[in-house]
Amino acid sequence: MIQISKRGEMSRSRALGIRALGLLLGVVLCAFITVVTTGENPFAVFSAVVKGSFGTSRKAWIFLQNTAILLMISLAVTPAFKMRCWNLGAEGQVLAGAMAAAACMKLMGAAPNAAVIPVMLISSVLVGALWAAVPALFKARFNTNETLFTLMMNYVAMQIVSFFCVKWENPKGSCQIGVLNQSSRVGWLPELGNRYLPVIIIVVLLTVFMHFYLSYTKHGFELSVVGESEKTARYVGIKVERVIIRTMLLSGAICGLTGFLLVGGINHTVSTTLAGGQGFTAVMVSWLAKFNPAVMGLFSALLIFLSAGASELATSVGLNQSFGDMLTGILIFCIIGCEFFINYRISFHKQSKEADGNV
Repeated sequence: MIQISKRGEMSRSRALGIRALGLLLGVVLCAFITVVTTGENPFAVFSAVVKGSFGTSRKAWIFLQNTAILLMISLAVTPAFKMRCWNLGAEGQVLAGAMAAAACMKLMGAAPNAAVIPVMLISSVLVGALWAAVPALFKARFNTNETLFTLMMNYVAMQIVSFFCVKWENPKGSCQIGVLNQSSRVGWLPELGNRYLPVIIIVVLLTVFMHFYLSYTKHGFELSVVGESEKTARYVGIKVERVIIRTMLLSGAICGLTGFLLVGGINHTVSTTLAGGQGFTAVMVSWLAKFNPAVMGLFSALLIFLSAGASELATSVGLNQSFGDMLTGILIFCIIGCEFFINYRISFHKQSKEADGNV
């Protein structure tokens, strides 16, 4: 007889050990599949995966920058998730913020950079917050399904970006435009040593802020109580509707800030694929880290590392991108599977003879 029961609180060291075993199992499984399906030396494959992120200093900086962006979006959705408000609209909120930043660059190209960047920042944060405020208001006022609402807002944002890309630069219908203000660099964030460092510094500061906000402030306490039980929150005098709107505004504002960094600090353009699906990847990062900002950094780094490694396999080893994505999926599956063993206990019991007789 097999019995599955809920575990109590598990120590951090034991949970970390289970995750490490899961990761090791995933690596062994990937090596086995590599040998069986391709005949390649698995050590050469793993070496290529490492080179994808750390083969050159430039790749290492890009790895840190991409990790920072994924971490930032994960931090954005975390307050809402901790409140059990399922904001799946991070992709659209990032695009809305990016669109606002790109519009400022396009329309204020003749203004000095010192004036354009603050306007871009304020516009991106406000538009991102507004994009999250619409489903938040309906959730608070009419108890609508925020999951579907935020998902649909993603598609609205994509179509708005597509419309302006065609209107501004590509009458043939391409959903992207060229680099904005390439000659004047108006709206481009200043470099601090290199072009990657400003984004990384901002995300590090934001991570510290979010840890403090979620753990040590009244607002963080209130959204935790609402997440545990709305009835309890109302009983102790917490205005649930206000908390929902406030928390979603914060999520949208951080997503809008991400859009600002993508346009002003990284890509200097906007397209419908600017967020690259990271709004949905961030959901997994937030859940796996159990809403801990520091742990989110580790999971963000792992997923970016695997993604860069999959791309490297296609160029240096001759294996296509799909094979690299398959190995990535196996590793992620093993990591997620660990959560089952952390949260549940499996017990094996012999069936008694008495029970056999009664049957």
